[in-house]
Amino acid sequence: MEILGIDIGGCGIKGARVDIDTGVLTTERYRILTPQPATPDAVAATVAKVVMHFKWKGPVGCAFPAVIKDGVAYSAANVDKSWIGANGQKLLSRRTKCPVHMLNDADAAGIAEMAFGAGKGRAGVVMMLTFGTGIGCALFLNGQLVPNTELGHLEIRGKEAERRAADRIRRKKALSWRKWAARVDEYLRKLEALFSPDLFIIGGGVSRKHAKFLPRLKTHAPVEAAQLLNNAGMIGAALAVKTGI
Repeated sequence: MEILGIDIGGCGIKGARVDIDTGVLTTERYRILTPQPATPDAVAATVAKVVMHFKWKGPVGCAFPAVIKDGVAYSAANVDKSWIGANGQKLLSRRTKCPVHMLNDADAAGIAEMAFGAGKGRAGVVMMLTFGTGIGCALFLNGQLVPNTELGHLEIRGKEAERRAADRIRRKKALSWRKWAARVDEYLRKLEALFSPDLFIIGGGVSRKHAKFLPRLKTHAPVEAAQLLNNAGMIGAALAVKTGI
């Protein structure tokens, strides 16, 4: 069964048709730059272009960088603050003329990794972290999602963790892999102190370069790179349509 998965990020909006039985993209992904400012109407218009590109008429799963409850955004990480309180699910359904299921982007990535990637078959506490424009977090207990954890906003040295350790910060400050890994390690150790996870999964765009920083991390829990890389959000968003998460 195929479902269109769309991943809305602070920099880009990308989509692809997904075989939700195998977790495989059945088309090349299509990406458009996120409009600036990323207001609800502007983002909805861009999502509609992605849907039109695939000539899609069926259900759509949409991953979004915010706390999402029943389709309503309760935060606005790396998008315009006018999203707060907006029913994004209804807005996107209206603009695309397709039934849309909307969920937190890190939750979507985590769902994909637990079903088809590094978390498959893993029990206990698993934390999926996406490092990109910000830091997304998905928390699982024995395979069950605890939604909307948003732990990228934990305070580290007086700042939100994502303002110190997101991949955007690495690039903006031209940090070496050694210096950036030290920041990531400090963040992961904070999470360990609070949650005692059995596994960390590192995703987001930077996961393609995991060999440059994973060996530098010194956590007690094992750390693995996301196997689905930056496609996890699209895959998990499509899968969530079926599961209703």
